Amino acid sequence: MKYILCIGSNTEPEKNMELAVKELIRHFPNIRFSSQQTSGPMGVKRPDWFQNRAAKFESDLSFEEVKAITKDIERQAGRTPEEKYEEIIKLDVDILQAGDQRYKLHDWEQPYVQRLLKQLELRFVGIIPARYASTRFPAKPLAMLGGKPVIQRVYEQVAGVLDDAYVATDDERIENAVKAFGGKVIMTSPDHKSGTDRCYEALTKIGGHFDVVVNIQGDEPFIQPSQIEAVRACFLDDSTQIATLVKPFTVENGFEALENVNSPKVVVNKNMNALYFSRSIIPFQRNQEKQDWLSHHTYYKHIGLYAYRSNVLKEITALPQSSLELAESLEQLRWLENGYTIKVGVTDVETIGIDTPQDLQRAEEFLKSHS
Repeated sequence: MKYILCIGSNTEPEKNMELAVKELIRHFPNIRFSSQQTSGPMGVKRPDWFQNRAAKFESDLSFEEVKAITKDIERQAGRTPEEKYEEIIKLDVDILQAGDQRYKLHDWEQPYVQRLLKQLELRFVGIIPARYASTRFPAKPLAMLGGKPVIQRVYEQVAGVLDDAYVATDDERIENAVKAFGGKVIMTSPDHKSGTDRCYEALTKIGGHFDVVVNIQGDEPFIQPSQIEAVRACFLDDSTQIATLVKPFTVENGFEALENVNSPKVVVNKNMNALYFSRSIIPFQRNQEKQDWLSHHTYYKHIGLYAYRSNVLKEITALPQSSLELAESLEQLRWLENGYTIKVGVTDVETIGIDTPQDLQRAEEFLKSHS
């Protein structure tokens, strides 16, 4: 029987939503979740906003058995009847549908529920492009980090967050390494000029239907599920064609980090669509001293995580290189120059990308300190 759930929390939502996901996966391994969405109070007077997710799964258990499981999960989060009357909602796990029978009909009418359910129908595949050849760090995907190849650490961070995940490579050594740790891998052409092109070829070879492709860099072993979810949540908006991720620069980062040309900056509009990407600092603050810029404006650092609707991915890989792309050496400018919109998700998580052997050493130290 098919079940659809709605999960919500307005009290310590990150902790309680994580508990709900973990427990639901334990009971229903085939469960699929929507991204997390924030909504205003509904039916309660407390001003605390809610975090919400939808989920669906198949089970032979009866409605009463599934309901008993959801109530036990709520109790694990510490929910009590008394707190409900005080409108402290540590965790709500409501059954919206069981088989053909719908419940909580008022909830079905809510726009945020409709968005969550619509996104739940989208299928997401993660593709990790990985080349053996690298000017600054040859064989980087196979470099050992904490006893595992870098590419394995990336794969393990992605697998389970999306509906499926694959490594896309042009080298048999990487293919063999992925198969050795039980990952999925697709062999692609050695002639691709970008990871985006490699992702599209991989998509055509994977088979099956996926609505959205998430392109995860093969040198980001500390990519977090929350970052992937932030990009995935961009597709709650039906108009999203392409999505990417940014992290605000902070005063603590210092001006030197802001002016680093290897750290592209992003300017966004009020709808969180990218206006432009640049290796230069944009905007220029004419009436402020440079050392004070970070105190007077929020600058965004681009995190190279992309997601594309499958039809859009096909279109952008057919585009010739553009003048802006060639000037800045940033392929996303080709998409903007051709009229595509890029939705931007925001993260506060700092990760360590590996471009050089020195980066690998820093990653090893980071891993030891966070183990």
